[in-house]
Amino acid sequence: MRIAAAAGSALLVLTTGVAAPPPAAARAPAVAAGHAFVVDDAGMVYAWKRENARVPVASLVKVMTAYVVLREAKLSEVVTVTAADVRHGAKGGAATAGLRAGERFTVRDLLYALLLPSGADAAHALARSYGPGKRRFVAKMNAAARGMGMDDTLYTNADGMPTPRDGGHSTAVDQVRLARHALDIPVFRTVVSRRTHRVTETAVHRAHTWNNTNKLLGRASGAIGIKTGYTRKAGFCLMFAARRAGREVVGVLLNDQDERRFKTAERLLDHAGRELALG
Repeated sequence: MRIAAAAGSALLVLTTGVAAPPPAAARAPAVAAGHAFVVDDAGMVYAWKRENARVPVASLVKVMTAYVVLREAKLSEVVTVTAADVRHGAKGGAATAGLRAGERFTVRDLLYALLLPSGADAAHALARSYGPGKRRFVAKMNAAARGMGMDDTLYTNADGMPTPRDGGHSTAVDQVRLARHALDIPVFRTVVSRRTHRVTETAVHRAHTWNNTNKLLGRASGAIGIKTGYTRKAGFCLMFAARRAGREVVGVLLNDQDERRFKTAERLLDHAGRELALG
């Protein structure tokens, strides 16, 4: 169920400037992150903090990259990694999946390379292939955002790195909208829930092991995923989801500290569980 339908009234309150938080949000534990928004699939809001401020969101951008690819591509299609993809991944200290020029991967495997180790090389290869070209791909990202009602979001690249224009901007509310839409896609849900993905050596690529950067997996009960991010301007970001008391709770923390974002997410998920138990 998409947040635009399931939680339309909750999001309307947030976007009309009403100051009083919902009761569950008023009882939420303190959030030190710069921005936060947590909601379940029935529209109950559990936490909010500067949730409509436009800020860079680092590699949370790659969730939209995956969403666009999943609408454009077949999972069995094969993409050949180019030297430009590798150079892009190595530029500016970006996280990479360790791809090499000439390797050939299915779209399915490149989605793991994109979303688990947050590979900027994989992002470049996918955007180049399914724009075709980066400019057209970014246009598709922005069109998808508008279609979701992400009115405070602008994408400028497929990986969230700080050039050009800080990788664009979004809000905690818009990123939760995106998370709900992406999680509607079974393949995306499967990918982001995996702690590790391994591809064995073949005639067209080396063996690779990609580990998920999301520490909530295997640590927070019912954790589903979904994505981490970091740049100096954006700070440490986290998009997360988990099952609590029969509900799916989705949250976003922006401009936080590294380990603290996971601890905060756990506290907010536990808070949602307590509120749901109260009925």
